[in-house]
Amino acid sequence: MAEEIQNDDLAQKPKSKGGGANPLLTVLVLLNTILIGAIGYFQYTSHQELANQPSVADIVKAEMMGAGDEGRLTGEAVQEDGIPIPLDSFTANLAQGDGPRRFVRLDAVLKFSLDSSEGEIRSRMPQIRDSIISILNSKRPEDLLRAEGKNYLKEEIKSAINSFFIDGEVIDVFYIGFQIS
Repeated sequence: MAEEIQNDDLAQKPKSKGGGANPLLTVLVLLNTILIGAIGYFQYTSHQELANQPSVADIVKAEMMGAGDEGRLTGEAVQEDGIPIPLDSFTANLAQGDGPRRFVRLDAVLKFSLDSSEGEIRSRMPQIRDSIISILNSKRPEDLLRAEGKNYLKEEIKSAINSFFIDGEVIDVFYIGFQIS
């Protein structure tokens, strides 16, 4: 009999809504999903823009092929002067002074004389990069912030690289990018 009374009490109580969703939670989940999608879209478009930017080698090649009506040298005139060889980017530590550790990022093009052989240039590329990094490591930021310091660096790079070559020589060094951080 006691069981029948308990069963009747359970039958008379209203049933609670166990499957109902909290509307605030639903809105927050929806907003979170939209936000994640927007972030993914902007990341994707940013990546596509970076992938479509030309590299330093592409820019140098385009400049050498022809500059149009702007009065710059055409590709043939550059070839009569010398052989331009773009270098990969350099990032090197500078000599540490009293302040914080500083470094330099350098993008450069070396112009070799016409009697230089491209095979020798390519085979000496590790030595060229090593000597440039060694020269940059010996410089203080104050040395490179002035125009005279940058010109002196060009001369140092030319003389260091010319010591390696049997045929030909470096005529000039062009900075495409030069940043001290």
